[in-house]
Amino acid sequence: MAVFAFLPRPVSFVRARFQHWFESRIGLSDSVTLTQRTVYILPTRPGWMLFLTLLVLLVASINYQLNLGYLLTFLLAGTALVGMHVCHGTLRGLAMNLIAPHAHYAGASTAFDIKLTNSRRSVRYGIGLSVLNPQMANPKKASPPHWVWTDVPAQGSSLVQVAFTPSQRGLHRLPTLTAETRFPLGTFRVWTVWRPAAQVMVYPAPELTPPPLPPGEPRAQGAGSAARAQSSAEFDGVRGYRRGDPLKNVLWKKAAKAGEQSGESGGLVVRDTQQAERHELWLDIRQAGSLDLEHKLSRLCAWVLQADRLGLDYGLRLSALEIKPASGEAHKRRCLEALATC
Repeated sequence: MAVFAFLPRPVSFVRARFQHWFESRIGLSDSVTLTQRTVYILPTRPGWMLFLTLLVLLVASINYQLNLGYLLTFLLAGTALVGMHVCHGTLRGLAMNLIAPHAHYAGASTAFDIKLTNSRRSVRYGIGLSVLNPQMANPKKASPPHWVWTDVPAQGSSLVQVAFTPSQRGLHRLPTLTAETRFPLGTFRVWTVWRPAAQVMVYPAPELTPPPLPPGEPRAQGAGSAARAQSSAEFDGVRGYRRGDPLKNVLWKKAAKAGEQSGESGGLVVRDTQQAERHELWLDIRQAGSLDLEHKLSRLCAWVLQADRLGLDYGLRLSALEIKPASGEAHKRRCLEALATC
C-alpha cells in the first residue's frame, strides 16, 4: 500500500521533466509557420471509441459473413481517415505572428494578440490557442487552460487574444503556447507547441491609498533658511490661482477634483514654479516606511504615478540606483522599470 501511495509523485515528476526537455528543443520565435515537422496528431477518446467500434464490427462481419457489415465498417473507417487528413491539414501551413504586449502592473492579467494568417483558398475551422501550462506561468494561481477559439478565413487572417497572469514583478518571457484543432469529426487532436521570444515588463502594483508625496529637498545652490523651513512641509508643487498666472500652468484636473469634494467650483490651482525652483522632489526608498521590500516598491510606484499626474519633476533613489529628477513619459517608464527590476 505504501508503494502505491507514492506512485503519483514520480509519474508527475517524470512528466514535468519530459515536458521541460521537449520545450527546450523548440527554438524561440515571435513568428512561426506550421509545417509537417511541427504539427502532431493523436486520436482523442471518441477516436479510440470509434476504433474499438470498427474492430467489433469487423470481427462480427467476418464471423457472420455480413456484406453490409463490411460496407459499414469500411465506410466508417474511410470517413475517419479522411477526417484525420482534413484535421491535420487545418493546422499545417498556418502562420502565427505574435504582437508583443505592453508593460503593465503586477496582479493584472497580461493579454497579448496573436495574428493567424491563412494563405490557402479554404477556411480553417475550429482553431484554439492557449497557454500550454498555466501552472508554470503562475505557480501561485493554478488554473485550467483557458482556450480561445477562432476560424481563419480563406486567404485572410484572424486576431485572437491570449492572457496569462505573471506571478511577480520583473521582466518575464511569455509562456509557451499551444494551438490545436479537432475539426471536422473530433476523432483526432492535432496540436503544436510554440515558444515566443517576446518579453513583458511587469511593474509593481501601486499602493491603493498611498500617503502624500514626501517633502521636497532644497537644491544645493539655494539652501537658504527659508527653503530649509519649507522643506519640512508637504511637497505638492501647486498653489492657489493668482491674477496674472498663465493659463498653461493651471491644473484643471486637480481643480475639478477639489471642486467635487468641496461642492464648489472655481477653486483653481496652478503649478508653483518658484517652489519647484527651490526644491527637488526625491522619491527615496528609505522614505517609503518600515515595510518589506515589495510594499516599499508598491508605495514608490504610487508616488511615481502621482508625481507624473501632477506634472512634477521627480527623482528616484533605490538601494543601488539613482535617477535624477525629470518628468515626462520616458522618465516615468524608466522609473517604473527600475522599480520592477530592483
